[in-house]
Amino acid sequence: MNKKTFEELGLSPEILKAISDLGFEEPSPIQASAIPVLLEGHDVVGQSQTGSGKTAAFAIPAIEICQAADRSVQVLILCPTRELATQVADEVHKLTAHKRGIHAVPIYGGASYERQFFELKKGVQIVIGTPGRLMDHMDRGTLDLSHVKMVILDEADRMLDMGFREDIEKILLSTPDERQTVFFSATVSKQIRELIERHSNTPKSVKIEQRELTVPTVEQWYYEVPQRMKFEALLRLVDFHGFKLGIIFCNTQRMVDELADDLIAQGFSADRLHGGIAQAQRTRVMNKFKKAEFEFLVATDVAARGIDVDELELVVNYDLPYDAEDYVHRIGRTGRAGRKGMSVTFVSGRDIYKLQFIERFTRMKIRRGTLPTAGEVEERRVEGLLDRIREVLNRGNLSTRVTDRLLEEGFNSTDIASAVIEMLAGPEVAPEKEKDHSPKPTVRSQPDLPAGNIRQPARGMLWVRLNAGRETGITPRDIMSLLEEGLGLPRRTVGLIDILPGESLAQVPKQFLDILRTGAREIDTNSGPVMVSLVPYNAKGKSGEDTGKGKFPKKAKRER
Repeated sequence: MNKKTFEELGLSPEILKAISDLGFEEPSPIQASAIPVLLEGHDVVGQSQTGSGKTAAFAIPAIEICQAADRSVQVLILCPTRELATQVADEVHKLTAHKRGIHAVPIYGGASYERQFFELKKGVQIVIGTPGRLMDHMDRGTLDLSHVKMVILDEADRMLDMGFREDIEKILLSTPDERQTVFFSATVSKQIRELIERHSNTPKSVKIEQRELTVPTVEQWYYEVPQRMKFEALLRLVDFHGFKLGIIFCNTQRMVDELADDLIAQGFSADRLHGGIAQAQRTRVMNKFKKAEFEFLVATDVAARGIDVDELELVVNYDLPYDAEDYVHRIGRTGRAGRKGMSVTFVSGRDIYKLQFIERFTRMKIRRGTLPTAGEVEERRVEGLLDRIREVLNRGNLSTRVTDRLLEEGFNSTDIASAVIEMLAGPEVAPEKEKDHSPKPTVRSQPDLPAGNIRQPARGMLWVRLNAGRETGITPRDIMSLLEEGLGLPRRTVGLIDILPGESLAQVPKQFLDILRTGAREIDTNSGPVMVSLVPYNAKGKSGEDTGKGKFPKKAKRER
């Protein structure tokens, strides 16, 4: 696929920097088609599905036409609901990060009038709002649309279905005749066509045509999970199925880096590929992955092109791609040469509409899956351990020297076998105890090993303890974010992380820990305060006196 780059679209350096900060590597099809036409000043009718990247397709040209010195409203974006208005406003704020003097405000019902009055009086160039609340401000004289250069109707079909036609007509008639008018809609009904004819000037049509695609014979599943639970869902599936080689696709460089860090913190061998990595390094990573020298490659579409690995077992759409063609290219990387392969797609919120769009144009059905419970994952782990034990027993020729000595010391054979299994697999598998089989998402399980000597931290590192663990649902990403925001610790410098039932521990560079040498530090989070304290380590390999009752357990070796 020959796709344009953002640089080829003629965007300003400030917008390109904002796009780079967000980690987007190339325009989606609707962005590549609509942005040049809008920058040329044409009215546009864009036909695009939810999740196609259409917000940036109209927001980027809208921001580019704004003049920072002019504090009047220059762009008006109409949305059917407060939720969509908020989403659009969030994206506009991110895209204007390096555009000094450009301000945007969301205007919708259910929010404080006073705050909206204040923002409008102060002066903003971009207003994103719902028709009803916009009309209220126009009637009160607090919203002046006489300087508007561009009006955008996002999800125009939904606004008409909700009965906003009269409000839309009044709003459009309150803006200058020479304005640029943009309609984005999933469908173009007769009502919308009438609106276009009345309020636009020879508009250009932008519609992404999908050609029929040949879909590979791969076992395809999707799982509906909230955005914040995707990582835990990934760990459940990998542990349950025992995958050893896979590609995980994300849409942005930032997400690739975060996910790769999270996997490494959980004991996986993983690496990353995206456009922000030097080409020489990308080549080295690809060559290593083709030789299966690590388990999971986290990548963007751009960086992963050209990867051909016959033994690939798994492809994960951690983020759904913008179009069906990218989806097919992704999943086609597994199940080659008659081998078994699986594709897994995580869907959250409005992504379900994007998935339905992909299903329609690829003429296939993606099966909905149910995540395995913690109990099912554990049972699968036990079965794997039993299979390995049976294999050794069936092979025969076993040495009995150690067993005989233990029997002579008075230990019975059952206890000896249980002790060996616990050494191999951790106490969560070996002892017969009550298990929690609830389906709540958890982070990768770490065994609760007996208290004792703590392991020496890596050179230049120290251990810190957090009083939040598996029971509170904390993740490696949460820990890295908390240390970054609360202690000023760059997330890429965090070393090993162990998450236990009631606490978590992490290795961090010594130079960042002066703030903890005088005592624990309380960091506020949305779920309540978290205490972070230093875990002293002496030359004998034992924790200091002030480390509390629980000693740091050795990191469990991950069973594969």
